[in-house]
Amino acid sequence: MSRSRLYRDGVLETEDFPVDEISEHLADPAVVVWLDLCDPTEDDFASLGDELGLHRLAVEDALHARQRPKVDRYDKHCFLNVYAVRFDSGPGRLDTSEVSAFITERVLVTVHQTGHFDIDAVTRRWDDADSPAKAGVGFLVHGLLDYVVDSQFDAVQALDDQLEALEDLVFDDSATHAAVQQRSVRLRKCLVTLRRVVLPMREVVDTLTRGDLQIVGEELAPYFQDVHDHVRHASEWTDSLRELVATIRETQLAVQGNRLNIIMKKVTSWAAVIAVPTAISGFYGQNVPYPGFEQPWGFWVSTVAIVVVSGGLYAIFKRRGWL
Repeated sequence: MSRSRLYRDGVLETEDFPVDEISEHLADPAVVVWLDLCDPTEDDFASLGDELGLHRLAVEDALHARQRPKVDRYDKHCFLNVYAVRFDSGPGRLDTSEVSAFITERVLVTVHQTGHFDIDAVTRRWDDADSPAKAGVGFLVHGLLDYVVDSQFDAVQALDDQLEALEDLVFDDSATHAAVQQRSVRLRKCLVTLRRVVLPMREVVDTLTRGDLQIVGEELAPYFQDVHDHVRHASEWTDSLRELVATIRETQLAVQGNRLNIIMKKVTSWAAVIAVPTAISGFYGQNVPYPGFEQPWGFWVSTVAIVVVSGGLYAIFKRRGWL
């Protein structure tokens, strides 16, 4: 499955033309071509690799998924690999969508798997973009990176909202310890995954804006600078959220320890109160003569002693906040 677009002097002229017509179109220096390959095979790259001069190592990286975010420079092109992300709040899962791209002087070739990357969102970004389309292939690269970075930024925002809810849950007496712990572990895993794809984006954008690559001209420089600012913000935000998760975990343990101390104080206080009637009734349960032995007033003395001493202990513990 493949899609294609042809821009002439910055204007979209035609779409979905056959791949074997690329050389014919590139004969015009005013033409910029985009080609999208979905689930490509080695045979798909055979003719295309010869036509565009794609390096064998770059083709291997495009065919084998789970590459790290990067920009590799070769003689005739650059190879780009990035990840769009989406946070699913239902199961608390972070979904990553990998896309690779070959960037030549006037051709952008994107490679991805079916259902793993929303290429339609990228084309809409190109159609609605305010960046100069006449800037050449850099215009297409900017639209792709802008969509990827925005998806990462939205994921960071969603995770931030989840952590705020988790903070409230830590101090909720009705929430169980297991539920808070499971949720914090899921969010920590999501942040680790997000950091793995966001942090290298600084280097990716910096490499693409290098003057010797001739991808980003003066017209596009402000637009790529805006993308770089979003990348830096997302990266710093991700790091701060990872620290916040650790802080929430420490707070949860502290709150749990405080609650346990309160429970222990209450149990100990009630044990002291209960020990009084146990001791007095045990004393009066002796089978040897004592003051009031086998006399009615002896029963009332023990009863009054139990009530007075137990009531006094209860009042003292209550005033100190132990009960």
